[in-house]
Amino acid sequence: MRQLISSIIGGAVFMAVSAAGAGHAAATEGGEPAPECVRYAASWRYTHVTNDCGTAHRVTVEYTDGAEVPCRETQPGATVTFPGYGTGGNGVLRVLLCPPQPV
Repeated sequence: MRQLISSIIGGAVFMAVSAAGAGHAAATEGGEPAPECVRYAASWRYTHVTNDCGTAHRVTVEYTDGAEVPCRETQPGATVTFPGYGTGGNGVLRVLLCPPQPV
């Protein structure tokens, strides 16, 4: 029962985070993979993306279920956080570059 409740709460949090950024979500179709100096570490709760490059990058995470999350700007040496794979095991495939923000 406890696992079921945790799963429901985790799903609700993920949906809220996804819905909040839906207007700014990156189109992952055709998204270019981030360079090797951008790396990630995924857990069930968070995916941490670290930019070890010499320049800033706008990135998003590609998930096995196709969920889209908002792009985030990451400066050199900085780490940004995205949703993890969740209790349902939604896998993180890779980090993608996002198109430049319109001015």
